[in-house]
Amino acid sequence: MARHRQAIPRTSRYSRNIGAMGTLLKSESMSTELNAIVIQALEDVKAKDLVTLDVSSLSDVMDTMIIASGTSTRHVKSLAENVVEEAKKHDIRPLGVEGLDAPEWVLVDFGDTIVHVMMPATRELYDLEKLWSMKPGERS
Repeated sequence: MARHRQAIPRTSRYSRNIGAMGTLLKSESMSTELNAIVIQALEDVKAKDLVTLDVSSLSDVMDTMIIASGTSTRHVKSLAENVVEEAKKHDIRPLGVEGLDAPEWVLVDFGDTIVHVMMPATRELYDLEKLWSMKPGERS
């Protein structure tokens, strides 16, 4: 089973999720449930180096970023597709999926939760964990 680590603790801020008719739903439990579904979906397909970042204090457009690595482009694509399928089983649809055609890096956008599935070299190059773990003035 892949090891999961949470890089930044979750705050008590309410999440924003878009409902089926485009209405704004305020439900922290919905984001918590979605994050659990995403993490389980990634672990089910043997994601590597799974990390969850609480970016709610750094961004107005998302609260949580989940980052995972795959061992090959086929594995990266399978991980992302499994996240989408498992979410759909719970009636949660992504707002968008980018990168499935060239899966070095696939992004699955659920609104408040963004999932990045990357090849290890791509992940190391962009270092999203460092980028999103600091306030803009602290980056060097």
